[in-house]
Amino acid sequence: MPNSFEMQCAPQSKHFKSIKRPMFAPGTFDGKVAFVTGGGTGLGKCVAMYLSILGAKVAIASRKLPVLQKTAEEISSTSGNRVLAVQLDVRDPTSVKQAVDICQNEFGVPNIVINNAAGNFVAPTERLSSNAWKTVIDIVLNGSANVTLDIGKRLIQAGKGAVFLAVTTPYTTHGSGFVCPSASAKAGVEAMSKSLAAEWGRYGMRFNCLSPGPFETEGAFSRLDPTGQFRSMLKDQIPVGRMGDVEEVANLALYMTSDFSSWLNGAVIQLDGGKLPFTAGDFNGLVKVDDEQWNIMEEIIRSSNKKSKL
Repeated sequence: MPNSFEMQCAPQSKHFKSIKRPMFAPGTFDGKVAFVTGGGTGLGKCVAMYLSILGAKVAIASRKLPVLQKTAEEISSTSGNRVLAVQLDVRDPTSVKQAVDICQNEFGVPNIVINNAAGNFVAPTERLSSNAWKTVIDIVLNGSANVTLDIGKRLIQAGKGAVFLAVTTPYTTHGSGFVCPSASAKAGVEAMSKSLAAEWGRYGMRFNCLSPGPFETEGAFSRLDPTGQFRSMLKDQIPVGRMGDVEEVANLALYMTSDFSSWLNGAVIQLDGGKLPFTAGDFNGLVKVDDEQWNIMEEIIRSSNKKSKL
């Protein structure tokens, strides 16, 4: 027999189904040049696919060129538009400059920038070496800064505007054990984005962050849940009754980088099926209480209220 929590969650998940196609009409991103880090797999790949389908010229960048080239061919065969595969190590400013040079020479200066490159793994913080900490900070925070500053300076010089979108995480707001370097780095990315939203808006640039909760991608949990024991627990913490799909996150990224969101600047938008408010609320565990138990509790409360009036 399913428990009361399962009975409540199962019907909800039937109502909250994802739509796995781009939310906008063809041509929405005509004339746009997108630069997507971490674009070979997962969310970066899906965002790049959607942008290309909707008309953008897309450059995808990461360290693994063979993966990028395969992804670029796959996207191009679907969208009919050329996709540029550019090898890039975001930790190295020289590598960033060379990659952006290639994009600029082929497509022009990017006016959509997706900072999606990430490094993360679970570990007790006391087990981390200084190199492990530095690696995550260098990829996530310094890497995002390297890409943002390089492209931002080019845009200022050219007198052109753009939108920058950084992929962060809900645990930047409250922290999380066992991913301390990632929480610290992504919190820094959010602070950088808000700061530049205030400073560089005058140049026609917008800066926002997309903060997704757990969603399904190829290999998403290979470093975060290597044994697979935490996935069911995560699903039990999401009020809509399921984990997210990458297409849902990609569609929010589309909106946040489109001209439809031209007044959105300095924002962090959370997409997690309600997980954060559920886990933050002291009494949200009461979803496990069934009707019969509520009847008993209400009688106890009423009885207690009557006694307090005596």
